[in-house]
Amino acid sequence: MDRLDREILGILREDARISYRDLGVRVGLSANASADRVRRMRRDGVIRGFTVLVDPAADTRGGLVVFIDLTLRQDTTNEEFERRVAHLPGITEVVHVTGEYDYLVRARAADPAALDALLRRLKREAGVAQSSTRIALRAATRPGSGSGPGSGSGSVRP
Repeated sequence: MDRLDREILGILREDARISYRDLGVRVGLSANASADRVRRMRRDGVIRGFTVLVDPAADTRGGLVVFIDLTLRQDTTNEEFERRVAHLPGITEVVHVTGEYDYLVRARAADPAALDALLRRLKREAGVAQSSTRIALRAATRPGSGSGPGSGSGSVRP
C-alpha cells in the first residue's frame, strides 16, 4: 500500500458509494486507475467489505443498542469465542481489543430481559468470564461523519 491507497481508503471510509470518477478526481487519478486500485485492495483483503452505518435513533426496530466489554475465561481461546459468538442473535459487531477487556461487542436487545438472556448465553455458551455493559442513549455523531464507532477502525464485517 502506498500513499494513494491510504488516501483512497480514507475517502471510502467517508463515502463508500463515491463514483470511481469522483474518487479519481479527489486523488488525481483516472476513473479506471481508481477502480483498479479499489479492486486490487479488495482482492488482497485490504478492503474486506462495505457496510451501511445506521443511526440508532433512526432505526425503527426500537430496543436497546448496547456495548458489552468482555473478558474470556482462562480455558476459552479467542478462536472458540469468535466461533461461538457469531451465531448468537442480536450481536452486530465483535472487536478484539487491547486494555482491561478482551473484546468489545455491539448488540441489539429488544428489552432488558432480552439483554439479560444474551449476557447469560455469552457466559454459558461463549466462554465469557466477566462482562460490563453500557446502553447507547443516542448517537452524538452522524454515521459516516468520519468520527465515532466504526469509522476507520477496520471493524467492517465482510
